[in-house]
This record gives sequence, C-alpha cells and structure tokens, in this order.
Amino acid sequence: MKAPFSPYLDRIAPAIRALVGELGRDYDYVSVLSTDSVGFRVAISRRSKSVSNTNMTTERGNVVRVYRGGLYSEYAFNDFAPDAVAETAGAIRAELEKQFRLLARTGSAVYETGVLADEPLTLLVEKEAALLPERADLSALVERFTALSDEGLKTIPGALDCGVNGISTHISKMFVTANRFLRQSYVYTEGSIFAYAPTEDGEMRTVHGGVSGCGGVEILDGLRAKLSSLPQTMRDVLGAEKIVPGEYEIITDPTVTGLIAHEAFGHGVEMDMFVKGRALGAEYIDQRVGSELVTMHEGARCDESVTAYAFDDEGTLAGDVVEIDRGILRTGICDALSALRLGTQPTGNGKRENYAHKVYTRMTNTVFDSGSDTLEDMIASVKYGYLLRGMQSGMEDPKHWGIQCIIDRGYEIADGKLTGKVVSPIVMTGYVPDLLGSVSMASMDRVVEGNGACGKGHKEWVKVADGGPYLKTKARLG
Repeated sequence: MKAPFSPYLDRIAPAIRALVGELGRDYDYVSVLSTDSVGFRVAISRRSKSVSNTNMTTERGNVVRVYRGGLYSEYAFNDFAPDAVAETAGAIRAELEKQFRLLARTGSAVYETGVLADEPLTLLVEKEAALLPERADLSALVERFTALSDEGLKTIPGALDCGVNGISTHISKMFVTANRFLRQSYVYTEGSIFAYAPTEDGEMRTVHGGVSGCGGVEILDGLRAKLSSLPQTMRDVLGAEKIVPGEYEIITDPTVTGLIAHEAFGHGVEMDMFVKGRALGAEYIDQRVGSELVTMHEGARCDESVTAYAFDDEGTLAGDVVEIDRGILRTGICDALSALRLGTQPTGNGKRENYAHKVYTRMTNTVFDSGSDTLEDMIASVKYGYLLRGMQSGMEDPKHWGIQCIIDRGYEIADGKLTGKVVSPIVMTGYVPDLLGSVSMASMDRVVEGNGACGKGHKEWVKVADGGPYLKTKARLG
C-alpha cells in the first residue's frame, strides 16, 4: 500500500501557501518546510521494556526561511492557526526583523549569499509500506521481541542480556515557496538485536545484527534471521585473541565497507566544510583518491534505505551523485546555500535534525559500487591477512583525511585459506587515499544498511545509510 500523505499537512496547505504569499511582500525569497511524522520505538531486554510513540524522527512543526539583501534568516514554530495567516505572518516578520537588526547593530561577519532559485514544480510522492507504524499492534510487537530476547539468552553462549529494538516512522513533509509545492510521504523502519557476555578474564564482548529499509513495520520480521547467526558470532569473539599490530591484506565485509565509505568520503566531502576550509577533499577534486575499482555513489536515490526521500529539507530533489568515478574524486555533496557560495549545484543533501534545527550538508546513502569478484576468490588471493566482519564505530579527520574504524572481529587468512583463528576487537587506521588506492578486488554482491544515526561533530543527528560489496585492500590494524 501507499504510505498516505499527512491529512494534517493537507489541511493546512492552503494557509501555508497564503503565509508564503504574505511574507513574500517583504522578502525576495520565502520557503516553508512543514513536517508531520509519527512513529514508535520499542526496546526489550532482560531487565526492561520500553514502548514510546516518539523517536528521533517523530515531529510536527514548520520552519520559515527568508532572504533579503544577501542575508537569510529562519523562524521555526509548531503552533499554527490556519485561520490567522495575517497575524502569524506579522509575528514571524517582527521576529525576523529583530534578527536582521541584530546583525546590523553588532556588525557580525556573515556570508553574503545570492537568492535561491525558485523554479516551478509540483510533486506528490507516496512510497510503499505494507504496515504503517501508526497501525502496528505494539502489544504484539512487545511479545515478539520478548520471545526473541528470551531465545537469545538461551542460545547465545554466556549472554548476560539480549536486547531487541525496533523503530518505525511515517514521515510526511511539505515544502512550499511562491512557485513550488512539494509533498512526500514514506516510512522507514529499523531494528536490531544484540547480546553481551564476559570473556574468561572479565572483558565484555558484544554481538549484534540489524535490519533496516524504506518500508513498514514488516521489515522487523527479519530480526529472527539475524538472531540465528549470533550464537556462533559470540563463540568467535569470546575465543578471540589480540591482534599483533601491523599492516595486513584485508577483506572487508559490507558492514565494514560501509563504515569506510561513511568515514572516508562522508563528512570529508560535505561541501559546507569546503566553504569553511575544513576539508582536505576540496583540494582533490578531479584527482586520484583510489584504485580503478573504486566508484562511490551518494544520494537519497542510491538505495531504498532509511534515507530514501524524494526531496531534501530545502526542496531540492533527491540525487544520485557519483563522488568517485573509477578512483577519481569528481565532486562532493552540497546543501543549497553552500552550493550558492561555492558556485555549484545543490545535490539534495540539505538535511535538518528536525524542523527547529539548521540545515547542514549531510549524508544519505554512501555506497561503494560492486565489482566482479567472488568472496571465495578474494580469500584465495590473500597470502596473509584478515577477513574483517562487523563494524562498531568510526571517526575521521576531514582536514587531514585520516580515519579510524573500530571493527568487531577479524578471521585470519593464511595462504588463501581461513585458518579458524579469530582476533577481536580491531582498530583500523589509515590515510584515505592510501587505503582506497590499495583496493585490488571487489565482490559482485552489495549490501546497504541504515541502523543508527550520524552527527555533525557532536550534534545534529540524522539518519544515514552506507554499504557496498566485499573489498580487498591493505590497512594498518591494531
């Protein structure tokens, strides 16, 4: 079924369009982003049960953006009376004028930016979802998650706890300017199952699996299959040894490949960082940053994942940007205002944490292209190294292009065969062009996952997804 667009937003749409017209008397550009997103979060563990009808992406509100004389200003509000448009416009105008006067009085240094384009466009996109979150039986979901948690406690060796989480949000957004009337409705759902257990020397080890995608609550049915692999994974990490630090041939599974994509060419090519001179990637456009086997896409159209929207929070249509083409860095990603300042085109990556937060250039799907190799051939080609599985976390330095990735576990390969030895945990470090320049094989399959979220520094959390095929390269492990 189609995820229906919000009746509330449909009801206030004429008044929002009238508000844009009213404010347009005083400003050269006016836009309003209106949101109405509903959903839930269910979290079950041995010790607690939590059910909520709010999560990171549930919201209802509006944000106005205006332009005059080289300056932009915004005003967010969630109390809107459709029968009082003139009064609302007056209140917004008064607050916006305070902001303009404050900048003038303090002499604050600002970016003087041109006016955004406002080409005519009308759009309504309603994506498919079998079961909407607002229609889900949460009591039944709690029972299912509890049964999975209990099963995990029984089957996963040494497990002290086994948690099961599920999140689903039905997102509706409306973007209005003098010439544009865009509406979209879609559902994203994600779930995870994890367990932790102590090693013989008392160190805690965690194993996990997840499901995610652009779709309804039915996606959570896949959690049972994820549980089936966790007992063996826990045996692997509980019996793991410490790795001897050094440079190795490695094969990354799709989760680790996705982590590299996110950290290597995520924040590093968010072009609002180019405006501020904080990203080394700006100096590498049209230069080689990887081997011929490295092609990377970024955009909401790359995959039907948790970020598969039709337009971003500035009304720019979703894109599919080829950031790296056979090893050559071609471009970054860009929000609309940064694009104006850089003299380029926006890519559909202008995202807000919610309606009351500022727009930043943010990732959506960051994905390596597939190759033509098989995993079996890749393993057979390794003289000595590791097959890396399971990402934990990562960080990167956009200004110097160094990355650090925390990997769950590595499976030793010697003379083209898995030896059965496991090492865990692993820290992978490197300089991005060296890491990608060493890519020598890529598998035919590809996986994109979207569990969790990403911040801009320490804040501004949004949904992202990443992935790719198995990759063979070289990296320093410790």
